[in-house]
Amino acid sequence: MLITLTAVTKGPRHSALPPTTLEFGSGTVTLARAETERRPTVLGLIASGRMRPDTGSVLLDGHADYSGMRRRIALVDALGVSDPAADVTVAEVVAEELMFAGRLGHPRAVSRVFADLGLADRDRSDMADLAPLARIRLLTELAVMRGGVDGLVITSPDRHGGDPLDWWQAAGDLAERGYAVLAIAGEASAHAVAGHAVAGHEGAAE
Repeated sequence: MLITLTAVTKGPRHSALPPTTLEFGSGTVTLARAETERRPTVLGLIASGRMRPDTGSVLLDGHADYSGMRRRIALVDALGVSDPAADVTVAEVVAEELMFAGRLGHPRAVSRVFADLGLADRDRSDMADLAPLARIRLLTELAVMRGGVDGLVITSPDRHGGDPLDWWQAAGDLAERGYAVLAIAGEASAHAVAGHAVAGHEGAAE
């Protein structure tokens, strides 16, 4: 799978998103720079087929296919769109996501997810109290449980703090498993990860 964005913009005078060109594909992780509170989410929505740009093109494997993008690309932790409420417990988030994935969200299934991710002691924690890397690992692993997901757009992982190289490594691990991964972050994080190879893959900064 290859997603190509060419000169996409959004908003009056490109206020919500200036001209942006990038691509991300199966087995690779790409880093896109986006500053301000709003722009990462706008770019994430466009890159996952959930919002159409005002100008420019968005292609899935060379064709305009927004419905296909929505089915195949998970939008992870986008502020105000797909981010869990801060006061919801981690266990509640897992149970809900298991149901979205067509699986039973009973306590035993939830416990298995925690055990697999090494989070068995955090089930009663609020999402706001989850460590940055644990949060990204949890939300991305839940996203890929959904049938037909081939790609992920991880939006503003740097807003939770922590070392940018941690979530960059997690994104690279997903790419190693064959997923197409786009991580959208600010300039400071982009500088921190620029030039680093992750699990044998080079991340491209746009």
